[in-house]
Amino acid sequence: MSSFPTLHRPDVYPRSSAYDPAWVLGLDMGPHPLWLLEHLCRELDLRPGMRVLDLGAGKGATSVFLAREFGVEVFAADLWVAPDNAAAVHAAAGVADRVHAVRAEAHDLPFAKDHFDAIISVDAFEYFGTADGYLPYLAKFLKPGGQLAVATPGMTTEIRELGAIPAHIKNCVGWEAIAWHTPEWWRFQWEITDLVTVTSARLQPDGWADWLLWVKAVAEHTGAHSPVVDMLEADQGEFLSFTLLTARKN
Repeated sequence: MSSFPTLHRPDVYPRSSAYDPAWVLGLDMGPHPLWLLEHLCRELDLRPGMRVLDLGAGKGATSVFLAREFGVEVFAADLWVAPDNAAAVHAAAGVADRVHAVRAEAHDLPFAKDHFDAIISVDAFEYFGTADGYLPYLAKFLKPGGQLAVATPGMTTEIRELGAIPAHIKNCVGWEAIAWHTPEWWRFQWEITDLVTVTSARLQPDGWADWLLWVKAVAEHTGAHSPVVDMLEADQGEFLSFTLLTARKN
């Protein structure tokens, strides 16, 4: 762990700090997935044997964490990562008996109604979940009383209120930032459906700083500079963070 000391933070992330930072970096597809997931799980009631959908599971880090830390049965769904590749990560981590890798598109999920006790999505929901009709579709797969949890890039102020995407953000990600919303936007978007009750909607404390630590570690790991570093250093938390949401199905 000494190679990436900034990623070993047991005082803030005791569960995540048990995982080799080099292993997490090797599965990189975005900001530190275990930090975000550990934040989310503080608001959840996950118990052994529960059936959990990891939606947009990427290369496997979040699914391994859920299976190891909480003893749940995980369905790791992703469109872009081949199931065989994800399954190899699960097997190497010793959780192949509890994690099932599935190739799935978020709008065409191959599961039965009321199939899951919880649905969790880390740094993926912004790509498919902002449409008005998506929550009603997704909620079909949750049992009554089931839990929904999302970590997604967030803003301190809605871009609609700002009137434009701030230049330092637009220069890095372009129009994609219009899918980054405040916790208040998400709370209204979900609760207006009467399908769920939002149990928490907040910004990750110092989310921009955590994001920056991660991107700098990735740059050290790969030897390539990322423009995300420039975006976050310019922002200094004025606009950027991660929105953390949890809810229960009514």
